Amino acid sequence: MRKTAAALITLGLAALALAGCSASPSFAGQACPTQPTSSGLTNSVTVEGDFGKEPSVKLSLPTKVQKSSVDDLIVGKGTAITAKNQPFVADIALYDARTGEKIGATGFDHTTAVADVNTLAAQSKQLGAALQCATAGSRLLVGFPAGTAAQGASVAVVDVRTVFLPHAEGSLEYNDALGLPTVVRAPDGRPGIIIPDAKKPTNQVTQTLIRGDGPVVKKTDGVRVQFTSVDWDTRKVVNSTWDSQSAVISGAAGIEGQRVGSQVLLVIPPADASKSTGTDGNGTQAIVVDILGIDNSSTTGQ
Repeated sequence: MRKTAAALITLGLAALALAGCSASPSFAGQACPTQPTSSGLTNSVTVEGDFGKEPSVKLSLPTKVQKSSVDDLIVGKGTAITAKNQPFVADIALYDARTGEKIGATGFDHTTAVADVNTLAAQSKQLGAALQCATAGSRLLVGFPAGTAAQGASVAVVDVRTVFLPHAEGSLEYNDALGLPTVVRAPDGRPGIIIPDAKKPTNQVTQTLIRGDGPVVKKTDGVRVQFTSVDWDTRKVVNSTWDSQSAVISGAAGIEGQRVGSQVLLVIPPADASKSTGTDGNGTQAIVVDILGIDNSSTTGQ
């Protein structure tokens, strides 16, 4: 069974009164802001063990956590978290700062589900803020001050195992395909689909709009994506992951041979629509797919 970081926060961090915390980060398209520093928390907490495995954590008791804080214990060299809806996998172990006892932890056993900053910040704004701009391969030490006299401070160790792209990234492709939808993009990468006044295709059409430079998608791959689908006739959005969470689809769903980082336009007749992204439209659909990464395991662990 998959374990989510959000579930841990519900059990532990949500019990804290997080008064005075900053709002969840809004940093898409901007340089990563400076993270808060710990004011000596690393002097009171010893963290040992390999990245990606549950750490051995010892606290000098009682450990004082006077303000929200985050320290980089390991700085990863992978993709950075630069958007609130960007999918990633992070394992978390949470400890009581007064007693040193472990409050809870995700599996650290490759059973942790994909999350994003929006998901975690809904439970703990501090944790969402701590993860902004963190890179894959990083280990963070996060301090949570006491909310009330009855609810003590806590300390978390966070291993950021996997970070997917926030949206398609690559070179724009020129397409001279008359009669097909036009795609426009918001600054955060969210696509808008404009259906033309033209006869809809009777066969599936695949058009690369942005060509990424990541790994090539195989037919058997699971692929982490953001997508938006629009009904050709009604011009209404049928489904979109941009307002919820990213999804995993098969490489066989019209994107085999594409590279990670690419954005692809699919025009799909009704009979083939559910095979592409699981949408159940009754008519021809125009679907824009941003390929964020290969997701072949049940947990995306690397």
